[in-house]
Amino acid sequence: MFSLKTLSHRMPSVASLVLVGAIGIGVSACSEEKAEVKEVIRPVKVVEIAKAGDTRKLDYSGSVKARTEMNLGFRVAGKITERLVDIGDKVKPGDVLARMDSTDYQLAVKTAEANLAAAEKGVETADLVNKRNQQLFDKNVSPKSQLEQASLSYDQAVSSRDAAVSALDQARNQVSYAELKADHNGIVTTINADVGQVVASGTPVVAVAVDGEKEVQIAVPENDIAEFKPGKTVKASFWADDRLVLDGKVREVSGSADQQSRTFAVRVSLPNDPRVLLGMTATIEADVSNGNSYVSIPLSALAEKDGKQVVWTVDRDTATVHGRDIKVADFTGDGVHVTEGLDTGDLVVSAGTQFMSENLKVKVPDQQSALAATDQTVR
Repeated sequence: MFSLKTLSHRMPSVASLVLVGAIGIGVSACSEEKAEVKEVIRPVKVVEIAKAGDTRKLDYSGSVKARTEMNLGFRVAGKITERLVDIGDKVKPGDVLARMDSTDYQLAVKTAEANLAAAEKGVETADLVNKRNQQLFDKNVSPKSQLEQASLSYDQAVSSRDAAVSALDQARNQVSYAELKADHNGIVTTINADVGQVVASGTPVVAVAVDGEKEVQIAVPENDIAEFKPGKTVKASFWADDRLVLDGKVREVSGSADQQSRTFAVRVSLPNDPRVLLGMTATIEADVSNGNSYVSIPLSALAEKDGKQVVWTVDRDTATVHGRDIKVADFTGDGVHVTEGLDTGDLVVSAGTQFMSENLKVKVPDQQSALAATDQTVR
């Protein structure tokens, strides 16, 4: 037989039943709220594909050089004893740039002078012998063969004297070659050897840029070298002065590529302008025909789907994105050149492509051209 106290412990109270019912109603309401999932609309950054231009611009950087730059060296070997110029010095014809020790060459001059004196005495002696034999032959005292031998000895002495004269002139030239002199008006650009250095004949010691026409030398890769023909007009701008822009002409194109860089050296002639200084950095810009029709997109717009290169385009009517296969021509500093897959007016997602999926709803901002310099970020 149960007591009243035991029965009350086992039977739930009215308050407990009310609490349990309230909790059940609350859980049911939460489940209904979770079932209502809101549609996700992702804001995107887009660009609009502009019409491909008929021309494109090529620009390459280079430095201003003199059209003629001479590497001057001694015409004889020796030890440099004096250097009279520094980089940046202006020189004119006849100015001495450097000197070398000419002691040995001066001794050679003395030797040549002595040899010449001996050769002149030999000529005098042979002349006396020849005249004496002529007299004896005229008196029928000596045979004709003796006269002929004396005449040949005289001719040989004269030839030896002439050789001695040439040797003396050569020795004197060697002494003069011990001084390195400028041949033209110009400015010293490089010093390759200094006092105390022993140099061989012809070793460059001083480089002089000759006054006159200036040029810009640029390096052009093989895929663009066909666009640079001698006589082509280009624009030259300078980093030192943005306002300085000159019309230049391609003067010379290297016939072969550099073995290391695989680029071709192109020289562009500049008009005479005192503001252009040697060594200034210049940019050569050339307009060329756009043989390959392509459009440009930012590198951030390029994505990959199923192993293929794609972009995500936005449908203007439904505001949804769709993947589209494209064909990439090349990569540039400004972005990517696309030859197939995009048309003028297409909206392309230019950022956040990793978050895109087929038919994803997006919020489209005020788009701008893909050829513009910058994009606008949607907030």
